[in-house]
Amino acid sequence: MLSFGFDSISRLFASVLCWLNRGECLNGSVNQLLECVGARRTIVSGAGEFLFGGGEIMRWILGVLAMSLVAGNLVIDGARANEPEIPAISEAMQQFVADKEIAGAVTLVVGPESVKHVSVVGMADVAEATPLKRDTLFWIASMTKPITGACVLMLQDEGKLSVDDPISKHLPMMKHLKLADGTPANITIRHLMTHTSGMSELPRESAYTDPTLEAVAKRYAELPVLFEPGSEWRYSQTGINTAARIVEVVSGMTFDRFVEERVCQPLGMKDTTFYLTPEQHERLTKTYRVVEGDGEKPKRLEEATISVLSGGTAMNRNRFPAANGGLFSTADDYAKFCQMLLRDGRVDDEQLLSKAAVQQMRTICTGDLKTGFTPGNGWAIGCCVIREPQGVTKALTPGTFGHGGAHGTQVWIDSDKGVAMILMVQRANFPNADASQVRQAFGEALMQAL
Repeated sequence: MLSFGFDSISRLFASVLCWLNRGECLNGSVNQLLECVGARRTIVSGAGEFLFGGGEIMRWILGVLAMSLVAGNLVIDGARANEPEIPAISEAMQQFVADKEIAGAVTLVVGPESVKHVSVVGMADVAEATPLKRDTLFWIASMTKPITGACVLMLQDEGKLSVDDPISKHLPMMKHLKLADGTPANITIRHLMTHTSGMSELPRESAYTDPTLEAVAKRYAELPVLFEPGSEWRYSQTGINTAARIVEVVSGMTFDRFVEERVCQPLGMKDTTFYLTPEQHERLTKTYRVVEGDGEKPKRLEEATISVLSGGTAMNRNRFPAANGGLFSTADDYAKFCQMLLRDGRVDDEQLLSKAAVQQMRTICTGDLKTGFTPGNGWAIGCCVIREPQGVTKALTPGTFGHGGAHGTQVWIDSDKGVAMILMVQRANFPNADASQVRQAFGEALMQAL
C-alpha cells in the first residue's frame, strides 16, 4: 500500500519522469499522462511501482506535472525545452537505459560558440530513483589526459619546456632509467604523452595510494623500462603522471592548482576538479557495473568503485592529482574545454593555447605504430586521433581527435565539421569501453543528423 508522505511523493515524481524518459508516454505526451488520472494504470521504474488511481492526491500530482509540461517549465531529461536536441541520439540512449546497459547518459554536442544537442536520460542513483541532471558530475577518467596534454603544451608555448626534452632534464631521478640490456632509456616528454615511453606500471592495488605526484614519481623511477622509447605503443598511466610531475617542477605549482588556475578558471569550468566539495559530491553520479541475468535473477545494475580513489571518497585530498585519469567534471564543463580547442586555443580575446599547440593535440606523431584499443587510430599529444574510421568510429571523420574514459565517457572533436561530442555515462565493466555500442550509437546518430 502506498503512503503519500513527502518521500513517497518525491519518488512518484521521479517515477513518472523515469516513465516519460523510457518513451512509454509518447515522448512526454500530456494527453497520455492525463489518461492516468482516471484509469488504474501502473508505472514501474527505478523508483518502484505505483498504481495510478483516481484520488484527489493523484489528480493533483498529475495535474501539476501536466501543467508544467504545457508551460514548458518541466525539465524532462534534465534539458530545457528550448534547447536543441537530436532525437535519434536521445532515443538511442533511452534504449540503452531500458536494456540496462547503462543507468543513464548525458549527451552534449557543441560548436565553437553554440550548443547543437543536449539530452539527459536515466538515473544518477538507481536505488534512490535520483534522475540524472544537466549538472551531474561524472568521473571522466582518461578524458583527463587531453587536459594534461594541454597543460604540457602551455608550458611549451611559454618556452619553459619542449615535448622533445629528455625527461631527465626536468626530473634528474629519471636519468637512471635503463633498458633490459643496461643501455640508458632516453625517454622524452613526447614519449610520455603518446604512450611510447616503455615505462612500467605500478601494481593496481598501490597505484594511487601516494599523497603527491612527487612521491609516486619516485616509485616510477625504480621501475624497469620495457622497450626502447618510441619503438612500441603501450598504454602508460605512469607516463602521463610523470609528465604532470614535470609540469609541477617547471611551473612551481602542484598539478591540481595548475589545472585549476591555467585551464579551469579561464574557461569557467567550475565543476572540473580532482577533489570534490561536499556540494559537488552531492551531484556525483553513482558508478555501476552490469550483472547479466542468471535464470534466478534478471539483468541488473550494481554499484561499482572508482580506482583512483583507492577506497576513499572523491572529497579526499590525501591522494595525488592523477593526471592520467583523476578528474571529475560535467558535460557542460568539458564542452568549454572542447570549444576552446575548436577555436584554435582562443578564449574570448585571449589565446589560452597557441594554434601550434592545438595542432599538436590533433596531429598523429606515432608514425605507423599500432596504437589504441580499437583499430585505425594514431596518437597525438594527449589524444587519440582517428586515422581510418572503422568499427566504433566508422561514422566519424579522419582527423577527429579526443579520448575515452574507463567507465564509458568519451569526447571526440571534429575540427573539419566544427563540432565536439561529449558522452557522459558511468559503467565500470564494458568489455572494451573504447569499442562500446553506446559510443558507436552516439557517433552514428550525430553524423547522420549533421
